[in-house]
Amino acid sequence: MDLVFDTSALPVGDRAEAWRESTARALVPTELTLRDAARFEARIHTTALGATRLSAMSYGPLLSLRTPRLIRRSDPEHYQVALILGGRQGVEQAGNNAVLRPGDLVFYDSSRSFTAWAEQEDGGPAAQSLLLQFPRRLMPLAESRLARLSAVPLSGSEGVGRVMRGFLEALAAERSRCGPYDAARLGATAIDLAAALLAHHLGDERAAAPSRSPREVLFLRITAFVDQHLHEADLTPSAIADAHGISLRYLHRIFQQHGTSVAAHLRDRRMARCRRDLADPALRRLPVHAVGARWGYPTPSHFNRTFRAITGLSPGRYRELAHEHPDDDDPGDALDAE
Repeated sequence: MDLVFDTSALPVGDRAEAWRESTARALVPTELTLRDAARFEARIHTTALGATRLSAMSYGPLLSLRTPRLIRRSDPEHYQVALILGGRQGVEQAGNNAVLRPGDLVFYDSSRSFTAWAEQEDGGPAAQSLLLQFPRRLMPLAESRLARLSAVPLSGSEGVGRVMRGFLEALAAERSRCGPYDAARLGATAIDLAAALLAHHLGDERAAAPSRSPREVLFLRITAFVDQHLHEADLTPSAIADAHGISLRYLHRIFQQHGTSVAAHLRDRRMARCRRDLADPALRRLPVHAVGARWGYPTPSHFNRTFRAITGLSPGRYRELAHEHPDDDDPGDALDAE
C-alpha cells in the first residue's frame, strides 16, 4: 500500500491542514478539529483495487464533520465500510450513533452528513482502522434500505462480519503481492462481501444478488475505475481497456451504448474535479496550472484550452467567481448576472 500522508515529516503547525487536505483527497472533504494539535500524529496508506480503494489509517484524537455544504461542494458518492483496529471511535449519521471498539465494522455514506470522532485511551493505541470505499452505484442494495444501517455497529467477530474482517485484514497485508488484474478482481469481491454483510443485517441475504446485467456492471466498474485514476495523465482508452481485460473496440461500444464516448467521459469527469478544486477555499493558494496537473492535465495550455471550451471561462476567472459567489453551484451563472 502506498504511503500518502505521515505527520512525522511535517512541522506541528502544518499538520492539521495537511491532514485535512490529505483525507479530502484520499477519503472525503470534512471539517476537522484536533483534540491536541501539538501532539497530533497520523498516517495513511492507501491502495487502488480497480473501482475500490482500501486505506489503512492511524490518527490521534479528533472530531470530523461532513456537512451539507461540503456535500454540495464535493461528493464522490461513495459508500464506506470501516473496520476498527484500535482506539475508541464513533460515527453519527442518519439518526444513528455508533460507539466502536476494535473488531467492529461500520457502514456510512459520503452523500449524507456525518460526525466522526476518535479518542486515544490512556495507555492504549492510537485510533486505527481499515477503510473500504467504493462508488454507491456499484452496490446492489437500495439506498433507502441502507440508510437504516448507517452508523450502526456491525460485529466483525462472527458470521459474515468475521469473513469481511478477515478479508480486509488479508487484503491490507497481501496487496503488494497482487498484480493490477488481481487488484481489480479483489476490489469487486470486496464490494460483493460488503453487500452480503449489509444484506445479512437487513435480514434479506437474497437482496445482495446483482440485479444488473453483466455488461451494465462492467460499465459501472469501468466508470468507477476512471474516477479513481483521473489524476493519471496516461489514463487513456487503451489503458482502461487493458485494466479490464477487454478490447479497445469493445470498450468504445460499451460507452456508445450509454450515449457517450470514452474521451468525453474522461474529459467531463476531469473537468468536474478541476471545478471542485478551483472553488475550494482551502486550495486557493494552489496555482491554477497545478489544479490541472493533479487531474490529468500536465500541460497548462491544454488545461486552459479544454477548461475554457467546457465552461466558457478561463480557470483563473472561474476561481475568482467561485470565491466571490461561494453559494452558487455554477460560478458561470454569476458571470451571466453581472
